[in-house]
Amino acid sequence: MSAAEIDAYLAPLPEKQRRALEELRALLRELLPGAQEEISYRMPAFRLDGKVVAGFAAFTHHLAYLPHSGGVLAQLDAADVTPGSTKSSLHFTPQQPLPRRVVERLVALRCAEAGVVHAAAERDVRDAAG
Repeated sequence: MSAAEIDAYLAPLPEKQRRALEELRALLRELLPGAQEEISYRMPAFRLDGKVVAGFAAFTHHLAYLPHSGGVLAQLDAADVTPGSTKSSLHFTPQQPLPRRVVERLVALRCAEAGVVHAAAERDVRDAAG
């Protein structure tokens, strides 16, 4: 699996959806340096140290961030959980993309849960400790 497969996934999407997911992908690349990009469950995903830690997808009426964990979204502040979200996917639209701080938090929570250490997770833990 490779980044080229994600390029192929994004290519046929409507422009606004494609642009929003390309921006999310760029942010995930920044937060997860060294992560392998692949397709998992027919959706773009990022694997670090053998574990899928983030993903995204396009649907007819929304886009979704997928932490590949049923417990991560429950740890978000209620204000950060968007309407229509489920216990395993955080929904958003091109008009209202996920804020950077939410994506950083999602990545940090999932990496901590998976036992994967990276710069964003360490920063989040330091910030929480105050």
